[in-house]
Amino acid sequence: MFQDVLGKTFRLLGYTLQYGCIAHCAFEYVGGIVVCSGPSMQPTIQNYDIVVLDNLSRHFYSIQKGDIVIAKSPSDPKSNICKRVIGLEGDKVCTSSPSNFLKNHSYVPKGHVWVEGDNLRNSTDSRRYGPIPYGLIRGRICFKNFPRLINFDEPLHTLLHFSCWHICALFIWMILPIKKKSWWRWGEG
Repeated sequence: MFQDVLGKTFRLLGYTLQYGCIAHCAFEYVGGIVVCSGPSMQPTIQNYDIVVLDNLSRHFYSIQKGDIVIAKSPSDPKSNICKRVIGLEGDKVCTSSPSNFLKNHSYVPKGHVWVEGDNLRNSTDSRRYGPIPYGLIRGRICFKNFPRLINFDEPLHTLLHFSCWHICALFIWMILPIKKKSWWRWGEG
């Protein structure tokens, strides 16, 4: 009896560890979900918008001008920033604020990108701390607001909405016409 319970406990711990490692690798190298906060990307990304992050583009150096990226903050390594890529290495960019009459220009050095928020008047970006190294980029945003699940002003409403969304997703998955639901298993048919 005791050995049975002990065996099940170790099996559960083993599965938890395996799935935890898989989840960590998926969120670190493939992509993940991020909640953005702050006014610097308004109106494109509002406060508490949920976005899907694509980490593969960072590894394959496929970040382009106009992409919105999540990166480690150069001034505070514990926080992340969400900004739009304005210039890639070798590009000439305007380094002065929009209100300045005389415009200053600079070139983005090799291995760096120039990032700015869409809300130029309320954004701390490369105009303040300069170009950021490519290595600080965590990933590129590929989707936003898919659906907005979190409302920090009403936690009970958020919990109900989140649960309803999961129940709907589970229901849709169950009624899909998939043969024996074995499409996710390797080699079974």
